[in-house]
Amino acid sequence: MTVLFDPGLQPERTGLAWQRTCLAFLAGSLVAMKVQPPIFGPWSLLLGAAGVLEALLLLFIVRRRYLRQHHTLTTSGGQPPLAADGFLPVALGSSTVAAGIVSLALILTIQH
Repeated sequence: MTVLFDPGLQPERTGLAWQRTCLAFLAGSLVAMKVQPPIFGPWSLLLGAAGVLEALLLLFIVRRRYLRQHHTLTTSGGQPPLAADGFLPVALGSSTVAAGIVSLALILTIQH
């Protein structure tokens, strides 16, 4: 029997790493929804809710991507499709930067 893919389980490690990252983003968003409203007002709930929705969406995308790669690796002898589109890092990074900018704006607005 020939091994069709990396015996080091690289797709599984990558999928689990992205899953942990999305879960951390989800946890941070939930904590922000709990902590920020007394300080920044009810508008900060929208920021936390947007983070929760994005984290859930990214979890869905990560899972779908892993299942697609796993299916390709286990059913064909060819090379797996590389997910080199960069969507996940860009989506997570840009939303983190946007949340930071909105939080900074809320801090500067409240201090004046």
